[in-house]
Amino acid sequence: MSAREEILARIGKAVAGAGDVEIPRNYRTTQQVEDLVGLFAERVDDYRAIVRVIPEAEVPGRIAESVGERRMIVPDGFDWEGGWTDLNTADGVITNCAVAIAETGTIVLDHGPGQGTRAQTLVPDYHLCVVRAEQIVSCVPEAIARLDPSRPLTWISGPSATSDIELNRVEGVHGPRTLEVIIST
Repeated sequence: MSAREEILARIGKAVAGAGDVEIPRNYRTTQQVEDLVGLFAERVDDYRAIVRVIPEAEVPGRIAESVGERRMIVPDGFDWEGGWTDLNTADGVITNCAVAIAETGTIVLDHGPGQGTRAQTLVPDYHLCVVRAEQIVSCVPEAIARLDPSRPLTWISGPSATSDIELNRVEGVHGPRTLEVIIST
């Protein structure tokens, strides 16, 4: 008998005769939020990201202004006429998102059209993400309901940051040091 089989046999013996237990599944799946855009912007700002809430018509101009002279990765499916550069020479990346969560200030990428690959969104030092107001949901369960679990997901809550043993904050270790979010209304 292998160690695995032995462990499973012991577990089976320990729970033999135990009845089924009803597990309540009354999780909160929505949350009433009066101003999803405002809450999302506030939470993203709390993470030290740059946040701009602007009308949709102003987005292309804001992108051009934010990007400036940076060498940007523009993923397939992102509608912008800016330059494209490869991962090794990129200063930043510009993406859309799959969904954004107001309660947590989290952006979720499923790496579909306009969202780039995981490497494209984690390697450059600057990430500009355009979030449409209708992509913002109130809470995590609402976001999960909109996502395809078979797709690769990257959850972004602010610029990359960590702390060393002395609690000194270090940014840019596990992803972009600077996150800018344009919320299109």
